[in-house]
Amino acid sequence: MRTLLRQTGTAPEWTAAWSTALAELEIGVDEAEALLRAGTDDPLPPARPWLPPSHLGVLPAPLRERAQALVARQLRVAQSLAEAADLSRRHLRVLDQVRPVAETTPVYLDTAG
Repeated sequence: MRTLLRQTGTAPEWTAAWSTALAELEIGVDEAEALLRAGTDDPLPPARPWLPPSHLGVLPAPLRERAQALVARQLRVAQSLAEAADLSRRHLRVLDQVRPVAETTPVYLDTAG
C-alpha cells in the first residue's frame, strides 16, 4: 500500500514524484501531437491509460506552471483531434456523394416478349 507523500521542508521526493507523474502525461500529449502532425492513415496505436497517482497529495508550487502548460497543451490537442475527426467525417460524406454507382446488368434477356 502506498503512503501519502507530504510536503516536508523542500520535499525533494514529493516534487520528484509529481515531476515523474507530469512527465508521463507529457509523453501522451507528445504522442498525440505527433500523430496529428503526421496526418497518417496508419492505424493508431492503442492509447496507454493514465491514472492519476493517488498517493502524491497536493501539487508542489514549483510545478504549477508546468502543470498549467500541460493542461493547455492537452486542451489544444483535444480541440485539434475534434477538428480532425469533423474534417474526416465531412470528407467521407463528400466521397459517398461522388462514388460511382455500379450499374446493374440484366441477368436474363427476354427474347420472347
